[in-house]
Amino acid sequence: MKKSEKSSGRKWITACLAGIAVWMLTACGGKEDPKDLIVSEKNDGRVVNFFSPMEKTDPNAENVARSASDLTIAMAEEQLGVTVAYTTYTAENYQDKTYDEVALDRVRNDMDDLYLLNPDTILALGEEGKLMDLSNLESAKNLREIIRIANTVDGKLVAIPQEVVAYGLFVNKDMFDQYELALPQTPEDFLECCRVFKEKGIETPVGANRWWLETFVFAQAYGELYNGGNTEAEIAALNSGEAKYSDYMRPGFEFLKELMDLGYIDAQKAIVSEAIEGEGADFLAQKTPIVMAYWGAANTETAYGKTDFELQVIGFPSSLGQMPVIPMTGFAVGANAEHAEDAAQVLDIMVSDEALQVYSETNRVISPSRNVSVECVPALRPLNDRIEEGVYVLGSNAGMNVEQWGNTCLIVRQLLSGATVDQCMAAFDQLQQEALEKP
Repeated sequence: MKKSEKSSGRKWITACLAGIAVWMLTACGGKEDPKDLIVSEKNDGRVVNFFSPMEKTDPNAENVARSASDLTIAMAEEQLGVTVAYTTYTAENYQDKTYDEVALDRVRNDMDDLYLLNPDTILALGEEGKLMDLSNLESAKNLREIIRIANTVDGKLVAIPQEVVAYGLFVNKDMFDQYELALPQTPEDFLECCRVFKEKGIETPVGANRWWLETFVFAQAYGELYNGGNTEAEIAALNSGEAKYSDYMRPGFEFLKELMDLGYIDAQKAIVSEAIEGEGADFLAQKTPIVMAYWGAANTETAYGKTDFELQVIGFPSSLGQMPVIPMTGFAVGANAEHAEDAAQVLDIMVSDEALQVYSETNRVISPSRNVSVECVPALRPLNDRIEEGVYVLGSNAGMNVEQWGNTCLIVRQLLSGATVDQCMAAFDQLQQEALEKP
């Protein structure tokens, strides 16, 4: 990829994770000056400095994700007798530094203790040895294996999230029933459903935007890798160059190209459409039967939480059936932080089963702890069932030496803009070569 595209990728990477508490990270640009950085009031006792895009909120705040996180931090403050002082980056434009760029600088210069980080940042800082190994935390013993895999760098668990965010296909079950179509399991099933919808007069069967089409690619690229019992060896082969990322990615890109060529996806509309804003209206109006979105979109009336039809959320088509796609963000502690020990204790409480039960019940999300579960809304049960069975692929993995979610998003955009599949694969080969050349 060109240097300018990589720079843009850092600005866009977090928007691809919309629905997570850190969705707003990518909106944080602008110059790093006093008006951008907001520091909460500190006391004279023990203090843990927390760098985040989320300011501490009052109890009546409408942002549920922020409020849920605040509840867990309040638990840590009460139990430990510490104060968590927030530093937040709140620039109003995209023109200069992104949140990720500011976070990298702050961690490298040991400016804070606790951080909320995106996957590419976790990978970079983990490789540099700038993040504490969290594997000895008491709460780490309860983590799902998916969390360990996604946030382990060089054998160290360097980040822990408060939720597992899953992406799936949001489908209008009534429209499938109307045309006597079973919900698709494989890519072939999906193409046949789209063919029938198109023949029945539905102009665009799949509503798409410029952020989330990579979910189709991940489901097909890594279904076998994450569910075939040989995950560590396959990732090692990719990291060493023995295997090629492009060979994994090619089937998914060929599938997307076929969807575009057959008119099942409107590439011209997708490339300029924001997530949900571009396709949401047609989906809610039952003009298109299929869109893709994140778990939380089924929980809120501002997205797809209240429809006039039966909504079902299923995994993406793959050779192994319906496949959830899961990206990750996480909390991390600076390895050389001034208050590293206190920060680790704060995080240990924030991701304890007790705190995660509160967080998960507030947000109705999948917990990173295998001991914590929350009843999901009926529409999400098909997706949740697959995850509980241990069937999923990761859209981000700090153990891979090529960042996945943001880079794949950008290369999919090249496809939408007219690039060939071979050109897209060459972009992955270039990224892999650059990773292999790193000292």
